[in-house]
This record gives sequence, structure tokens and C-alpha cells, in this order.
Amino acid sequence: MQDPHGATGDAAVASVRSLGYRTDLSLLQMTGSSVVDRGDCLVVATTGNPHFWWGNFLLLRERPTVAKASGWVHRFEQELPWATHRAFGLDDPDAPHGAFSALVSSGHQVERTTVMTTDAVLPPPHPCPDAILRPLSGDDDWTQHVTLAMLIHHDAEDPTALPFVEARASAHRRAVESDSGVWVGAFVDGELVSQLGLLAAGAGLGRYQDVETHPDRRRQGLAGALVHCAAGIMLRSHDVETLVMVADPDDAAIRLYRSLGFTTSEHQLGAFLPPRKHTDPETGHNVGAG
Repeated sequence: MQDPHGATGDAAVASVRSLGYRTDLSLLQMTGSSVVDRGDCLVVATTGNPHFWWGNFLLLRERPTVAKASGWVHRFEQELPWATHRAFGLDDPDAPHGAFSALVSSGHQVERTTVMTTDAVLPPPHPCPDAILRPLSGDDDWTQHVTLAMLIHHDAEDPTALPFVEARASAHRRAVESDSGVWVGAFVDGELVSQLGLLAAGAGLGRYQDVETHPDRRRQGLAGALVHCAAGIMLRSHDVETLVMVADPDDAAIRLYRSLGFTTSEHQLGAFLPPRKHTDPETGHNVGAG
């Protein structure tokens, strides 16, 4: 396909208006994804992890119209032929929830998240003295990273889930071991029960990633303690001045982030169509849940 704009990498990322998507793309690049500017959209590709919806998507410059909706779906299939899902972002921090209405009629789901920022994280309101907070390091820690992520987010019977989580974990580990950020965990009796990442996203920005806590250990102050812990490490050791957190506005965790000093800067809008589920004839398991 002809490339009308041609910018790639940092130049393509720098053109993004949305703080949420700009930091998303910066971290995706860092962990091996490609970003190419096609003029009317950015093509984000993570060929090593085809099941990663928000690592394989189109970031649109303008809201899709009804007349162009089917064209965008066809464009996605051309640009990312290995993907079985469909995912579109919108580079408009002021876009209303209805901006993707043209895609909703074809089955796409819309998600609107809140982009929050702070230059200093306040101490957590509820300390957790029984947990040891420290950066992940070594094979055992990263194996536990995968185990915790699988427990929280994924159906263990979906054959695409473990490869997806393992590929993501490898990308996280490469970023940390290249000194691009930190992944911190809360350990109780040697077991990883909560974790998150904070990576440098360029231009003085640090972006939090994947706040995850074991279901049996929630509401015990672990996530807040880790947000504060990671900020202390990154503000001391990296050229980071502003910390960015993207959260579901309907999730109770957003109140925690506000108590730690984060305030709303903008909103981020995306639309996605999960892969159709089908049954593997040999295993009987549902495949393609994403």
C-alpha cells in the first residue's frame, strides 16, 4: 500500500495529539512494535504477538463516518492481515463516546478511558506492612508475573492466552533490563500478589502499565503502595517529570489514583471487535477470545 506520510518510529509518535495514545505508542515501540504514519492513520503492528489487540491497531486521525466505516475495516485487514480481531483508536482527546458510532453498527465495542497525570505521587493512605515491595528480577519473578496475569485476566483453556501473556512478559522484561523503566511487585511469603510497571515514555513522561492484584489480596493497599514505590524509583533514576496513568472511569481504582495525587488530563477512545470464538475440534476449547 502506498505510504502518503511515511514517518516511522519517534517521528510518527511525536505527531500524536492524545497523551494517552502517545505514551502507549512510545512504550509499544520500546518493546518491539512498529508505528508507521499513513497520513490519515497510524498503523501499529506487533507481529510477534498477533493476539495483542492494542498492539495491532489503527490510530485514526479523524472520527470515522458511516460512509467510511466499512472502508476502515477493509483497511485494517490490509494493513494487519495476521490479526483476527479489529481495533481502532482515535487521536482526539476531546472525542465524545459517540465518535465511533459508525463502527458500533458493525458490532464493534467502544471503550473510553481516563488519562490521569501527576508530578508527584502521594504516600498511599493504607500501608501494607506484611508485603515486601521490590523490583522484579530473575526468572522466578518473571514466571510469577505470567502466573498472576493469567489468573486475573485470561481463560486458561483459551490456547491463545498463555502465548499472549508470555510474549507480553518478555517485552516487559526486555524494557526493564534495558533500563527503560521498572516493574515492581508486592511479595507475601515469597508469592507475587500484586504488580505494575512504570516505563519512561520520552519527553519527560513516565507511563504506568498493567496494575494487577491477586483477587484474594485486593483492598489491602498493595496497588497504592506499588504506584508510590515505582514513582520513587523512576523519579530518582530516570529523566521523568510527569507520571501518566490510564484508567477505566467506572473502575473503583480511579478513586485510589486520585487519592495518590493524580488528576484527569483527558480521555482516550477506542473501538474493537474481538475475534469470533470457535471450538477447537481436538480439544473442545473455545478459541479466539482474545
